[in-house]
Amino acid sequence: MWPGFAKWAGLGLLALIYAPIAWLALLSFSARPLSGIPYPLSLANYRALLTTPGWTGPFLISFVIAAVVGLVTAVVACFVGRAIPRSRRAGGIVLLALLPLFIPGVSLGAALFIFLRVLLGLNLGYWSIMLGHLVWSFPFALIIMLVLTTRFDHRLLEAAADLGAGSWRRFWDIEFPLLRPAIIGAGLFGFLLSFNEVQRSIFLRGTATTMPIWNWTMASSQESQVPIIFALATLILAIVLPLLGFVFWLIFVRIEKGR
Repeated sequence: MWPGFAKWAGLGLLALIYAPIAWLALLSFSARPLSGIPYPLSLANYRALLTTPGWTGPFLISFVIAAVVGLVTAVVACFVGRAIPRSRRAGGIVLLALLPLFIPGVSLGAALFIFLRVLLGLNLGYWSIMLGHLVWSFPFALIIMLVLTTRFDHRLLEAAADLGAGSWRRFWDIEFPLLRPAIIGAGLFGFLLSFNEVQRSIFLRGTATTMPIWNWTMASSQESQVPIIFALATLILAIVLPLLGFVFWLIFVRIEKGR
C-alpha cells in the first residue's frame, strides 16, 4: 500500500509543479494567452518580443551578474567546504552559513538595504545586487560542496605531503579532480539562483534593472506586456531547465560514481 501511495503522491506533486510551467510555455504560442486558451496557435508573441525594446539590456546584465555570482560562489564554497570538515566547530559554522536559507527573501533584502544604504550610506547598484545574490546562493553551494568534502579521504593529502608535495600541488593534483563535480555544480547553482532572483534585487537595485525585475515591472504595470513575458519566460526556461538538469546529474550521478 505505502509504496503505491508514495509513487502516486510523488507523481501528483511533480504534476503540480510542472503542469503550470508547461501550460505557460503552451500559452506563449497562443494568439490569446490571457484567455487561458492555447488556441489558435501563433508566433506573434515571439515576434513581438524580438521587436520590443528594453529587455535585452536587463537580460545581458542578469547573465553577467549570474556568471560572476556563480564563479565567486563556487570558489568561496570550495575553500570553505574544504575547511569545515577539519574544524572543531563544524556544526556551528554550517549552521551560521545556512541561516540565510531560513530568512524570507523580502526580510533579508530589506535588512541588506538598511545596512548598505542607510547605515553605511553607499549608493546601490549592480554591485549590491550581486552581493545579495551571493548571500542567497552561497548556502546552496556550500551544501553541494559538503556532500563531497565530508567524505573526502584526507589520508591522500597526508600521503602526498609525505612525498614532498606542497599545499597547492596537493590541492590541484588530488583535491580538485575529486571535488570538480561539486565545484561545477555549486557554480551552476549559483548562476541559476542569481539569474532568477527578484525579491532581494528589488531592495538592492538602486536604479539598476535585471531581467527578473524587468519581468515583474512589466507584468505588474502593463497588461499588454504579459503575452510577451510569457514568451520571454519560456525562452529562459529553455535555457535554465537543461542547466538545472545538468547540475543534478553532476550531483547525483557523477558524485555517486566517484565514491
